[in-house]
Amino acid sequence: MKAAEIRGLSDKELKEQVEEARENYLKLRFQQSTGQLQDHSQLRLARKDIARFETVLREREIAAEAEGSEA
Repeated sequence: MKAAEIRGLSDKELKEQVEEARENYLKLRFQQSTGQLQDHSQLRLARKDIARFETVLREREIAAEAEGSEA
């Protein structure tokens, strides 16, 4: 998912996406530990997806804090 698409999501949808991405990453780690994971690059992509979601969430938190301090 691209950053522009992620920014279009609501906070609730974004938090749901983070949870799904974390669950996917956990499943991939289990597959790797049992030797069932064929494409190890999926781990890296899953971590990057989580980071993108978390970054957008943090940007929104900072923006909300800035609005609160101005008022």
